[in-house]
Parts: sequence; C-alpha cells; structure tokens
Amino acid sequence: MRLALWWSGRALSAAATLLGVSVLIFAAVRMMPGGFAETILGPFATPEQKAELAARYGLDQPVFLQYGHWLAAVAGGDFGTSMISRQPVADELLARLPVTAELTAFSVAAALLLGVPLGVLTAVRARPRGGAAAGRLLSGLGVSVPEFVLGSLAVFLFSRYALGVPAGGYVPFGQDPAGNLASMVLPSAVLSVFALSATARTTRDAVLGVLVEPYVTAAVARGETPWFIVRHHILRNAAGPVVTLVATITAYLLGGALVVEYVFNLPGIGSYIVQAVGRRDYAVVQAGVLLAAAVFIVMNALVDLAVGALDPRLGVTGKGAA
Repeated sequence: MRLALWWSGRALSAAATLLGVSVLIFAAVRMMPGGFAETILGPFATPEQKAELAARYGLDQPVFLQYGHWLAAVAGGDFGTSMISRQPVADELLARLPVTAELTAFSVAAALLLGVPLGVLTAVRARPRGGAAAGRLLSGLGVSVPEFVLGSLAVFLFSRYALGVPAGGYVPFGQDPAGNLASMVLPSAVLSVFALSATARTTRDAVLGVLVEPYVTAAVARGETPWFIVRHHILRNAAGPVVTLVATITAYLLGGALVVEYVFNLPGIGSYIVQAVGRRDYAVVQAGVLLAAAVFIVMNALVDLAVGALDPRLGVTGKGAA
C-alpha cells in the first residue's frame, strides 16, 4: 500500500514537472531572436512571404492555442513534424537514439569500472594528506575542464598526427562493428572524463564517511581483512551517493551529450537538438527537451528504489520512509 501511494505521488509530481517544462520550453523557443520565418526565408523576405509561411505552419495563431494543440498531440503520443525535414519528430529521435545510447553506455561503464575502484583505493590506501590532496586535484581537474576543450584538443591531436583512431564521424554497428567501436573511442573517452572524475570523488567521500562508523571499527577489532571489510561493510553502505550520481549522469547523457556529439560530428540526439535550435525548428526542440526531462524524472524514481534496496532504512516501504 505504501509503495502504491509512493508511486502515485511520483506520477503526479512527474506530470506537474513535465507540464511546467512544456510551458517553459514552448515559451522559450518562441522568445529566441530570429523566428522560423526569418531563419528559413532570410533577411530579405517580404512580409507577405513571412505571413504565408507562418500560416502554413500555424504560427500565426495565438500562442496559447499553439501550445494547446501541441500539448494535446503530445498527450496522444504525437511529438509533431519537423519543420525542416518534414519527418515525424519521434521517428527522427528514435533514429538517433542508438548513437546517444551507445555513447552513454561507454561513458557510464568507464565511470563505474574505473571511477568506483579509484575512489575506494584513494580512500582506503592513500595517506591522509598526500592521497587526499592528489585525489582532490585529479578529480577537480576532470570536473572543471570543459568538454569542448578536451574534445577540440583530441580532434586536433588525432587528426593532425594520425594516431590510428578516427577523430570524428560515425559508423553504424550493423554496418561495421570494428569501425563503430573505433569511431566511439575518442568521444566516449572525452565524455567519460567528467563522469569518471565525479564518480571517483563521490565514491572517495562516501567511503571516508563510512570508515569512521562503529561497525567498521568493530570489524577491524575482530581481525577481518581490509578487503573483506571493504566488500562486506563499506561498499554497500557507501553506494547510495554513488548510485544517485551515476543515475544523474546517465540521465544527462541520455538527454543528449550536446557538446561531444557536435564536436565529433555524431548523429545523436544532442547534435540534432543543437541543429534544431539554430534552425528554429520548434517541434524538435520542444520534443527533445521534454524527452530529457522525462528521462531525468524516471531515473530519479529508479534511484530512490535502488537506494532503498541498498539501505532499507531509506526505502519507500521502510519504517523510516516519509
């Protein structure tokens, strides 16, 4: 019963959030300087030409009517038609989803396989001062360096010196599996720097917080080996913040890794939305942002369930649930 009530509240909160996002993005795209008619027809178009184009796409109607028609269509599963390609937006997003999903999977895998062990090692084995300073320095650099700087540097080095890895472009996996993996090496490496650094830093802080708990001291007093203590007492209790961070990063990347996809010329959702903003393709921008918001909401709900499973004290069905 408690779980059903929790999911009902989550559903209502998600609906309200998506409604607010839809209002904000619908208003924002129409307040951008240079409308669709000016972008398509150019600066020398006559008022008659602009009026004809606006009438063709329904842009001459009052804004609240446009929003009502679009919201009703989205509720029915219709995300509209691209004003540029004249193709359904849902089909365009689905065609680009595998690229973004593959890029996300590689980046998140690197964060988990490298960031979590690195965070545990720096917390357990590092010296109190030197290890902490080195961990903060490396994680700070990884988090603070912008992706477009790393991406531009990688493109320059690997294209200038022909280091054996493609510096741009995309090869579908079904067409050439080896070429697909090679084309994803650099973008995944650049995108994973932030995720890896943030995961390592969060893991380290979480482990340090658990190390001072009484049950860890009791395990040491019983003579248990360090890695037994790490596996059985520390990892699960420190997993909550790490799971939350990784899920947030995953949701962000699935919403579209804008910079990396654009720099490496990957036909993913992020680069598609960037192009749509430049072209004032309202339907694509609205659908893309709404999709990103929906992914965040779903991931947050899954994180709450996962954290509750790891620590029953925080679970939605536990006695301590709010």
